[in-house]
Amino acid sequence: MEELIQVINGFQELDSETELALKKYFVEETFKKNDFIIKGGKICDKIYFIKYGAVRRFCIEDGIEVTKWIYTDNQFITSMSSFFEQKPSFENFQTCEETVVYSLSYLDEQALLEYPLFVKFHIKQLRYYLSKINEFNHLFRLMTAEKKYLFLLESFPQIIKKAKLKHIASLIGVSQETLSRIRASII
Repeated sequence: MEELIQVINGFQELDSETELALKKYFVEETFKKNDFIIKGGKICDKIYFIKYGAVRRFCIEDGIEVTKWIYTDNQFITSMSSFFEQKPSFENFQTCEETVVYSLSYLDEQALLEYPLFVKFHIKQLRYYLSKINEFNHLFRLMTAEKKYLFLLESFPQIIKKAKLKHIASLIGVSQETLSRIRASII
């Protein structure tokens, strides 16, 4: 739980009352490799913080799994539109390895929103992530496959260490064979 509180304090310093509430409402859960944390077509009723492990976010496009991102230690995950609007998710979240998370249900999040310092954290975190997602989507779209791989290698080495090659290839939009050639040219 300390990892979670440390990350939250990085956005907004909490008081002891808010920390106690976090410890009350966040629940530790363990998932085995290949478990679905969030399934497409179902309403996502939790936000998760990854204590350790890896989770792949993907969509089905024209019958093919397309990896959108791979999350690792100390990151929050949820199907945002599904969680915030309580409507069915269009995406899936599946573990890449055994993964331990702290989960927060939709109802418990509503209870935590009664704590002003948690609200400040929530706003700061959402603004930060939305800004980073916007920036990332713009930059990543313009990169070549090789530059995308180098970007992941430099900025998100945990993805390279924990994810299957086929998922990394899907994330950067190339075949596994092309990814193998890219990797060979870098070494």
